[in-house]
Amino acid sequence: MNLKQLKKIAIIALSAVAAIPAQGQDLLASQAPIDRKMKAVDSVFLQKLIQQEEEWESPATDLYDDWDNIFAHRQTEVPDSFRIDLRDFCMPTPSRVITSNFGPRWGRRHQGLDIKVYIGDTIRAAFSGKVRMVKYEAKGYGKYVVIRHNNGLETIYGHMSKQLVKENQDVRAGEPIGLGGNTGRSTGSHLHFETRLCGMALNPALMFDFRNQDVTGDFYTYRKRTYAREQAVATQLRGANGLNGYDPADVNSPNMGKSTAKSQRAATRNHKVKRGETLSSIARKHGTSVSALCKLNRIKQSVKLRPGQILKY
Repeated sequence: MNLKQLKKIAIIALSAVAAIPAQGQDLLASQAPIDRKMKAVDSVFLQKLIQQEEEWESPATDLYDDWDNIFAHRQTEVPDSFRIDLRDFCMPTPSRVITSNFGPRWGRRHQGLDIKVYIGDTIRAAFSGKVRMVKYEAKGYGKYVVIRHNNGLETIYGHMSKQLVKENQDVRAGEPIGLGGNTGRSTGSHLHFETRLCGMALNPALMFDFRNQDVTGDFYTYRKRTYAREQAVATQLRGANGLNGYDPADVNSPNMGKSTAKSQRAATRNHKVKRGETLSSIARKHGTSVSALCKLNRIKQSVKLRPGQILKY
């Protein structure tokens, strides 16, 4: 082997050795963007965990400045509009009977719904959240519980015979929080149920349909400029007639004119179906809608009416 061949072998060897760290650097360089992405994912996941933990520590922190256990309700600044998530709910009681509605009553304003329950019936949290108050008020709520929820609402459960939770306790939707009773300013066993936003009472019928044991939709959007009308309509539509639910779409319905509002204030009446009548003709006659007739009578729009059949309106 001559000198020229040795030089050639040496150059090849050196090139091979030099290429090893270069390849390693290339691998590191290509790995760097992946590492950065993983760090970003980890950071987002960690931030989400921290946010969830903060929400459980103090639900609806964007709406409420403090965690004040002195007042059951004290109105603070209410946003012009706020979207309330009604998903993942639980009806506080399986009872479908409303004994007193939201609004004026006995010369004062009734700020919630009274639902018929018996002493010892289980009362459950409407949404997940944190218990803010567990108190007794002899001339008012009796034994009551206040829960602040992650969706921005606070719910109040009054007149219970027993409270099953403690202040600052985390609760899940559907978890038992008390037993039905007749404590405080009460004339019979029932659950007094309130829904409040920043301390302001909202008509629970805007969100909860006790007759059908459901919520009125996935979301309810509170709007300051239209709320007064909405809650008035809800009271008219779901007054002492046992129609314990509310469709927010009714507020803007073309049928919600003066004649409709007047008829809704009256008690529920019966219509005897005549030959040739349809749901549409009956709805027009009484100033209501086909969907309202179907919901009230628990029938489908495709039902075939029989002469002599009685429909409520």
